[in-house]
Amino acid sequence: MTASTLMFLVFSIAGGLALFIFGMNVMSDGLRLAAGSSLRAVLSKATRNRFSGIVMGSILGTLVQSSATTVMLVGFINAGLMTLAESVPPMLGANLGTTLSMQLVSFKLGDYCFLIISAGFILDMVSTNTKIKNIGRSLMGFGLIFLGMNTMSDAIKPHRELFAKILTSIQGNSLSGLIMGTLMATAITAIIQSSGAVVGMCFALFSAGVFTSVEQAYPIILGARIGTCATALLGSIGAITDARRSALSHLLYNILTTAAAIAMAPLLIRFAEWSSHDLIHQAANVNTAVAAIGAIPFLLFSPLYARFITLLTPSKIQQPQPSFLDKQLIDFPEKALYAAIMELQRVSRICARSLKLTLEVIFTKSRRDIKTIKVNENVVDEIKRSMKDYVSALTTRALSRRQAILIQNLNRCMADIERIGDHIDELCDITTRRHKNPNGRFSRDILQLLVDLYEGAAKVLHLVIESLDPEHSDFQALAQSILKARDEYTEKSLNAKSAMMDKVASHEVPAIIGVYFSEYTAALDRIVKHAKMIALTEKQPYFWIKRQKLQKMADEAPDIQLPPRVDAHDFLDQLHSENYL
Repeated sequence: MTASTLMFLVFSIAGGLALFIFGMNVMSDGLRLAAGSSLRAVLSKATRNRFSGIVMGSILGTLVQSSATTVMLVGFINAGLMTLAESVPPMLGANLGTTLSMQLVSFKLGDYCFLIISAGFILDMVSTNTKIKNIGRSLMGFGLIFLGMNTMSDAIKPHRELFAKILTSIQGNSLSGLIMGTLMATAITAIIQSSGAVVGMCFALFSAGVFTSVEQAYPIILGARIGTCATALLGSIGAITDARRSALSHLLYNILTTAAAIAMAPLLIRFAEWSSHDLIHQAANVNTAVAAIGAIPFLLFSPLYARFITLLTPSKIQQPQPSFLDKQLIDFPEKALYAAIMELQRVSRICARSLKLTLEVIFTKSRRDIKTIKVNENVVDEIKRSMKDYVSALTTRALSRRQAILIQNLNRCMADIERIGDHIDELCDITTRRHKNPNGRFSRDILQLLVDLYEGAAKVLHLVIESLDPEHSDFQALAQSILKARDEYTEKSLNAKSAMMDKVASHEVPAIIGVYFSEYTAALDRIVKHAKMIALTEKQPYFWIKRQKLQKMADEAPDIQLPPRVDAHDFLDQLHSENYL
């Protein structure tokens, strides 16, 4: 083989693999966007019981692959919306669901890849419906998967004898071959972070004639299961202990299942050969069989498995509070409102911890703290989405006038807290950019100005946390203390900005320092502004909990009499009139 032939072979295989992975990502993203918030609803239903958990996890694994699903599970645990024990069944289902998606890929649709890509492209370009456009994109991704397989297969086919010699050491007909093949596939999957792509490469090797029996692909299929855990492990960095335990439980499950599959190799290979005459279908079937066999015992003993993982990874760090948004409280609106206020307090504490970390990062440049800030930002976003779902469910009950208005107030407060989280994340980004600029170093007196502003903003935020306690009988008085602290901060902020302007005007500091300082103050000002909005909301007369109603169950809300459909032209004519707006 000449150097140019080798180069073209390598690039053809790499290009085909890139097409395959890109196609899987496009298909998953399209399906995820088409489903919208339904995916979150599916995952939230996974907490009902073990069997619903594995079913919902299988659905998600089929749509968005196991690695993406386990990352979502880690996020749910980190947000306090799911426990470690509740995460085990959907994790098992995600592994099973990924093998089901590869069953679909195992059908020989390579000859129709351009037809599928064209159909998806037409749907995406022609349709004005967002859901149909996303379905079109997922179809394009599906077609690209087969185009990538064709590209790899066509590149390998002229050199199949060479590849067969290279891959003889990883066949599943010996223990050494099984172990070596599993380790190699684990490493490759961990690098490209896609078990589906590695299994797809096996399919391409079958199509090219390199693999002539399923036992040759068997160790690669097993190794792909372990390697896919890398995504969740990376996603758990900076997360709470239980979230890291969930990623570890995924890894340990796949290691134990793979060990069992190695021990059962002759039996499972014989099953695969019996299940189909087509080699690619045999590989897909044994992939599903391994996942199903592994899921059964772990599902039956999932609470014990979660306890074992906890014992395996002891931690002295106190776990954060779990979510207060219990769906079972929806029938008791006052209890649900009480829980929602507690949830606002919980998420405010998360923001306060992140705000403190952003100040520490200014001095320590800690990558771990930066990762924690980013993780906390995702947590706040996830809690906001859960809060929206919660208050929407609460509107299906017959509510009093105060309860109906309080729901709006709580939803508004959650939006303000989420924006506080955004601005805290922005503070972290400003520091990261400033550290990269050699001219962005702050002097001691400028740092002191900034620290004073941080202390003022932190005081306001801690007063918000204190005020969000449903046991308080006078929210209005606590809101007034927030507004007072906000006025103190505003004066401090104006003085700091004036001092910095004088320094820049007199060329005491370079202009870039003024730019960075103004970005810091703008973000801190916005944090305090949103705290003020929460205080103003708390001052509303309907913002309180009626304790004698806590045990009162509410009926379902009566059917709403929808108003007649409005003729849009009435408003459009007004909008287009010369003297409007």
